[in-house]
Amino acid sequence: MIFRQLFDRSSSTYTYLLADESSREALFIDPVIDNINDYLLLLEQLELRLVIAIDTHTHADHVTALGKLRDATGCITMFGKQAQSTCATAAFGDGDLLQVGDIAVQCLYTPGHTDDSYTFAVEDGNRTLLFTGDTLLIRGSGRTDFQNGNAIDQFASLHQKLLSYPDDVVVFPGHDYRGWTQSTIGEERKYNPRLQFDKAEAYAAFMAKLDLPNPKLMDIAVPANRACGNS
Repeated sequence: MIFRQLFDRSSSTYTYLLADESSREALFIDPVIDNINDYLLLLEQLELRLVIAIDTHTHADHVTALGKLRDATGCITMFGKQAQSTCATAAFGDGDLLQVGDIAVQCLYTPGHTDDSYTFAVEDGNRTLLFTGDTLLIRGSGRTDFQNGNAIDQFASLHQKLLSYPDDVVVFPGHDYRGWTQSTIGEERKYNPRLQFDKAEAYAAFMAKLDLPNPKLMDIAVPANRACGNS
């Protein structure tokens, strides 16, 4: 599998490119509109054909490149069905498989950060990769105080779905603000302070006290992303 982890400095967003080596079919996860030219150049240089572009959820801190990528490549664009997107080509649901060449991407509904949050699981040889969006971050978790976020739901997503995976499963988050690029389920189980709560109510009480400011682009990004990044 061809794999690239790309970084958007302004929003500290990770974008992921996955591609099948034999068919040259490719998929983007969480592309950022500001980097559209870089994405198209990378596809050209690696001789890849983009077939699917997906978002883990409706983002509030950057504008998605889904619409621009579809315009430029003819790819399919997808959100989780809970996003109720009218601009996407199609929607995925919990347990669905997206096929890109020989790569199967399993969609896991992991609400809490938002009500349309998903994690994507991919088998790469003897490794399992989890693209966790803002549900599970490295030594953290996504905030739950807007876009129908719910800390009780997030606790269930973390403990009942993501932590059910073995310790050696690799975690690729949607953001990191310190430059950490990846982790494992075992590392997060042991060292992530937000995974140490054993009761959903205690976790929810902690999240309610964070009192975080809204993302700077929230009023722009959310409506733009509901239109696949096209104004």
